[in-house]
Amino acid sequence: MNLKFTALACLTALTFNAAAQKSMPIIVNADKSIAKVQPTMWGVFFEDINMGADGGIYAELVKNRSFEFATPLMGWSVKGKKISEGDVLILNRQQSPVNNPNPRFMRINVRDAASKTDMGIVNEGFRGMGIKKGLSYNFSVMYRQAAPGVKLHIELLDEKNNVVGQTVLVPAESGTEWHKQGVSFTANNTVAKGKFGMWLEGNGVIDLDMISLFPGDTWKQRPGGLRSDMVQLLADMKPGFIRFPGGCVVEGRDLATRYPWKKTIGPVENRELNINRWNTEFKHRLTGDYFQTYGLGFFEYFQLAEDIGAQPLPIINCGMACQFNTAELVPLEQLGSYVQDALDLVEFANGNVNTPWGKKRAEMGHPEPFNLKMMGIGNENWGPQYLERLKIFTDSLKKHYPDIKIVNSSGTDPNGARFDFLNNALRKNKADIIDEHYYRSPDWFFSNATRYDSYDRNGSKVFAGEYAAQSDGIAKPTNQNNWQCAIAEAAFMTGLERNAAVVSMASYAPLFAHAEGWQWTPDMIWVDNLHVYGTPNYYVQKLYSLYKGTDVVSITTGNKAVAGQDSLYASAVVDHKSNELIIKIVNASKKVQTRSVQLKSNNKLPLTGIHTYISNDLKAVNTFENAVNVSPKDERIAVKGKTLPITLQPYSCNVVRLALR
Repeated sequence: MNLKFTALACLTALTFNAAAQKSMPIIVNADKSIAKVQPTMWGVFFEDINMGADGGIYAELVKNRSFEFATPLMGWSVKGKKISEGDVLILNRQQSPVNNPNPRFMRINVRDAASKTDMGIVNEGFRGMGIKKGLSYNFSVMYRQAAPGVKLHIELLDEKNNVVGQTVLVPAESGTEWHKQGVSFTANNTVAKGKFGMWLEGNGVIDLDMISLFPGDTWKQRPGGLRSDMVQLLADMKPGFIRFPGGCVVEGRDLATRYPWKKTIGPVENRELNINRWNTEFKHRLTGDYFQTYGLGFFEYFQLAEDIGAQPLPIINCGMACQFNTAELVPLEQLGSYVQDALDLVEFANGNVNTPWGKKRAEMGHPEPFNLKMMGIGNENWGPQYLERLKIFTDSLKKHYPDIKIVNSSGTDPNGARFDFLNNALRKNKADIIDEHYYRSPDWFFSNATRYDSYDRNGSKVFAGEYAAQSDGIAKPTNQNNWQCAIAEAAFMTGLERNAAVVSMASYAPLFAHAEGWQWTPDMIWVDNLHVYGTPNYYVQKLYSLYKGTDVVSITTGNKAVAGQDSLYASAVVDHKSNELIIKIVNASKKVQTRSVQLKSNNKLPLTGIHTYISNDLKAVNTFENAVNVSPKDERIAVKGKTLPITLQPYSCNVVRLALR
């Protein structure tokens, strides 16, 4: 026997017991369900901000592939010693019925070109192109030529213009019609900021459009699909829903630039480009090349939701532009087309293949319905003008689709006169779901862990649709995704979970940010051209989502909810699918805390459970170089009869899982 080890163990046990006796025990009653946890409880919110779509999860590598940006050659450079004035032109076919949504194309007059120094074009990508050694790349182009005579030499280039992958495409068709042709090739090196090059050989005039390049490792290997590593982080969370496409992009700076879902479906070459409303929003992060090609459109959003097992939650414009910008409104008597968009969206998602919009979905390769159950009307809209328009939408949707749940906006803030006006009116109107947003300091999140304790259990449900603790004021570029923010959110989320009778959905925001293309911080997942990592906030969200359970059960100390006493915050659920008791405890103090958790249960409890925890310095962050600096660790924890002794590390988020038999 190791006497030194035995003595140390006894001393540790005595120390624990002495500490535990000084504090009130935490009592969990695992036998009585307080409320059901909705399958949608924890989800994700996607908005095309921070280059989240084009240049982000939408895997297209070519920027301005169809020359529709405000500056037609933005992202492109034309090079060659045999180029004369007028040899490379951007033409506009607005009066032509062919490809009218994207009217511009490039016309190149090729004259006796024999090498890459004679005539070519180069695309810089979205802050460069991430190129991976050994990976195949799929090039495609729409072209038109009167007669054969031009070869296209396709190249991937590194930062010093060295070729790291190449192939040749010979346009096979000629005449007055447009044709699409593609070719695949493999990269022979890894490059963080590569470029795409194409030089032309031969003689002749050729028109080019939709010049496109995708990596071969898209999610589920879908042609023209999504970036797989970004989708995988979402799939790993097993979210209950995905809200899309925003966010403020739904509203637009004005109604002309709102998100038009019907223009985002069908063949990608027929999807009309739109400016991204974050293009010029922040003077400190002007992003003049930020547009929406809608290659990631509503069909792809629904497909993504289906892929990761999440319910889709589309948000549509309610006839109001962003009230922080133009506050432009559609007159009530002209709202009909907007309402029809909502009705048609339900048909697109759920209608059978014999309906007009169900047929369009089937033509895109998905004859089965997407099983849409809810829809948001407006985003962060407020005032009596919103309530007037919301009523028209609600009446029409409930008449045609009474089972569709409608998400209603409560404005931009979680309190104040604007919020009170909307919240009272919506509850009086018996709104299905009220969307509340909170971007606040960590202290706000700690102090609001009891926010929903007094909400009406039988009234409208709450969607915590956008929240994130701000380390340095709202929307400042100096905000960080540090552990202080993440642990504050974890404490607040215990209050959401304890009040699952009121809160049916919750999602952090924003979701993605490109390291060189962001406009807003903090954000849950950061990417560059080759890498992706989850922040401390991501790991908190993931823990809650993976272990959401099916039923809320009581967890108290001194007959009160554990919501700040001794800087502890807690919630507990039972998962009847996995037969587990799941306890979540946040220790927001700088000291180790030992607690005795008393378990009331008629089930036989195990001898040990799994204790998953995250603990770190409050200023700790994750980075591309150290992506798991702040991330969960697992250990076995002993159960002594009906008592769970637990040691809570300083500044820690803890999840304990106990099998119930």
